Amino acid sequence: MMKNTRLEAFSDGVIAIIITIMVLELKVPHGETVDALLPLAPNFLSYVLSFIYVGIYWNNHHHMLHTCESVTGSILWANLHLLFWLSLFPVTTAWIGENHSAAAPTALYGLVLFMAAIAYWILQQVIIAAQGPDSLLKKAVGSDWKGRVSPVVYLLGIAAAFRSPPLAQGLYALVALLWLVPDRRIEKVLVRQ
Repeated sequence: MMKNTRLEAFSDGVIAIIITIMVLELKVPHGETVDALLPLAPNFLSYVLSFIYVGIYWNNHHHMLHTCESVTGSILWANLHLLFWLSLFPVTTAWIGENHSAAAPTALYGLVLFMAAIAYWILQQVIIAAQGPDSLLKKAVGSDWKGRVSPVVYLLGIAAAFRSPPLAQGLYALVALLWLVPDRRIEKVLVRQ
């Protein structure tokens, strides 16, 4: 069985590439005044939101992997599934940034957020199953109200995108705010061990 450090290093590398690709999508302003920045504001705001999301996933993923002593094949595949959805952040970030008032880019951005949340949940469940009945992760996760609420809000955002893209984007930002405060549940369980 593989040690969790190899999986964590691989995942960290992929996440670093995702952030790099997202920042490379930001364009240099045409002009030398502050007014030249205004047309770039939607792109920058979509980048900031996506950067926060990637940071949240990176932080929580890091803590989650610290509950694993070894990594099974199913954990590897569940982790790749999560990384697949995270790897779509750059393209959806760029598309929503370029078309911030359009329904389709806003809905697709929400769909990728939703699928990443589902993939994270699957990874969490696979780790819990691999650890058995005394799973540290299961103890740490508990009722996981944020994990249950987030996909519902994403689905509401996807539906809202076709009536009001700004409302949908606000819902996506709301979920990011929910998760912005670091989740200390895993740290508390690890300290007690």
